[in-house]
Amino acid sequence: MRTAPRRVRRPLLVVAATTLCTLGLPLSTAAAEDGSQCTFPSKKYEGRPWSLQRVQLDELWAQSTGKGVRVAVIDTGVDVRNLQLAKAVDARSGINLIPKGAKDANGNKLKRGKENGTTDTVGHGTKVAGIIAARPAKGTGFVGLAPDATIIPIQQNDADGNGTATTLAAAIRHAVDKKADVINISQDTANAVKPTPLLEQAVAAALEAGVVVVASAGNDGLGGNVKPTYPASYEGVLAVAASDRNNERAQFSQSGDFVGVAAPGVDMVSTVPGGGHCADNGTSFSAPYVAGLAALLKSAHRDWTQKQIVAQIQQTAERSVAGHDRLVGWGVVDPVRALTEDDKPIERPVAHEGVTRAEAPTPAALHLGETPEQRAARLATYVVVSGGVLVAAIAGTAVATRDHRRRRTAATGR
Repeated sequence: MRTAPRRVRRPLLVVAATTLCTLGLPLSTAAAEDGSQCTFPSKKYEGRPWSLQRVQLDELWAQSTGKGVRVAVIDTGVDVRNLQLAKAVDARSGINLIPKGAKDANGNKLKRGKENGTTDTVGHGTKVAGIIAARPAKGTGFVGLAPDATIIPIQQNDADGNGTATTLAAAIRHAVDKKADVINISQDTANAVKPTPLLEQAVAAALEAGVVVVASAGNDGLGGNVKPTYPASYEGVLAVAASDRNNERAQFSQSGDFVGVAAPGVDMVSTVPGGGHCADNGTSFSAPYVAGLAALLKSAHRDWTQKQIVAQIQQTAERSVAGHDRLVGWGVVDPVRALTEDDKPIERPVAHEGVTRAEAPTPAALHLGETPEQRAARLATYVVVSGGVLVAAIAGTAVATRDHRRRRTAATGR
């Protein structure tokens, strides 16, 4: 029996099965000091964001810039009025999958954006796209991690939760049809609800087609909460947690065995509709950081499979333990290391950091009894020691007797 598709929830509200993985209201970096909210358009961010300062971009881009790689952004649309995205977006491949006749939370009919996915009234998808492939521009140090990659804009969700698991599945299939090499999904399910099988089938089809699928792990991690989220928990999907400036898990970031890696997700500066930049927090913005890295690797190694690209990202991540843990997966991604320690592809990450390769010492033999030879040696030792003690005793007695006699002779004269 067919059931009605689950709607995705509005950011900030737990009202449906899936949600955009963002925390709080976006803040303009230029206006953050006075606490005002970000407006669209916004002011430019003049400096270099911390998430890019941690990377030697010149060394990274000497290896790859993502040229020739197509990244599908399944989100709230990508606003091409932001000049850093205008030349990054393939509008002809975009699509708007928000249902016609959709209404907002107040029951008012929504005005649909462009059919090619190049409008974004929420700003979420525009931020995601910028982290992946924003072009360099004067007046700002912000740029996408893969500045020559191409974005396929797929508008599938909005602030009123009018996207569904069914439309998300359709978006994934559209991305595969449009020859996407990487798919970024900054959405997850609420309350660990496993959605329609259509979504899992679409993810499986994308993986079978050789597409790297990157998804945000979710933001319900406060208090150590651990639960699966979808599509991040599907087999083969690279689930991304959020890390902070100290390369530790951000408090809100979802934990679990399904987490593959972590990436910066705190105070993330990116592009906004109309132009300019704002900052935001969430695993929504960690996932595109990893999707950008996947684009760089795919551009440098066109013959690598999606499994090999994922394994390379995981193997070269920075971690404090030898292997995988449920907080940050295989560690916080290291883009430069991923592109320079790439002599040959690997199929899966291997725990090695922090583990010595020296041979283990040979344990001492444990004897529960003594051998006959050991008993004979012990008895011989006893005889020698006893003999020595006896000789010393006799000698001592003789000396004492002699001294006594001498003292008596001296006293009596005899």
